Amino acid sequence: MDFIEQFENDLAKYFDAPFAVATDSCTHAIELCLRLVQPKIKITIPARTYISIPFTLIKLNLDWQFKDLDWKDYYYLGGTNIIDAAVYFDKDSYVKNSLMCLSFQHKKTLSLGRGGAILCSNKQEYNLLKRMAWDGRIHNMAWREQDIDMIGYHYYMTPETAQLGTEKLKEIVPKPKQGSTDYPYLPKMKIFKKDID
Repeated sequence: MDFIEQFENDLAKYFDAPFAVATDSCTHAIELCLRLVQPKIKITIPARTYISIPFTLIKLNLDWQFKDLDWKDYYYLGGTNIIDAAVYFDKDSYVKNSLMCLSFQHKKTLSLGRGGAILCSNKQEYNLLKRMAWDGRIHNMAWREQDIDMIGYHYYMTPETAQLGTEKLKEIVPKPKQGSTDYPYLPKMKIFKKDID
């Protein structure tokens, strides 16, 4: 087992999730989930969240809008089973049947400098998300020996980051809870011209 698989196994066990896919950031984890789910409905997101979330929805040309809502620890991208849990890190807290996206940015509970993960509920989701993160390939096989049949996005976690994650996961120190009040009101920014629901 390599460092990345070890970290994924340790992370899934910590959260009591069936599977975990390590990525290079939470934003890219959310993007991969959106690409997997391919939502056909209008997605709602909190008016107070990290700015990369609406940017990702714009990048993917999805129908979306801000919604005034308070949240604590995590929130769903409304209309999907995708959870932005970038500021959340609690033992045995996986939300069943969700695609729960985590962040390991330098200010987060599991501080790795950069990185993220997707907690998911079944092997099919794991395999697809893993291949999407790894350029459409099976990660522990030489890509020259593969007949790649899907588009990938080069969003994988490095082995060095995964190794650090496994070490730090043994010594987690909880941080204060966060929520909507920790973020600016995005709709007032010039870049966004969206109606509020």
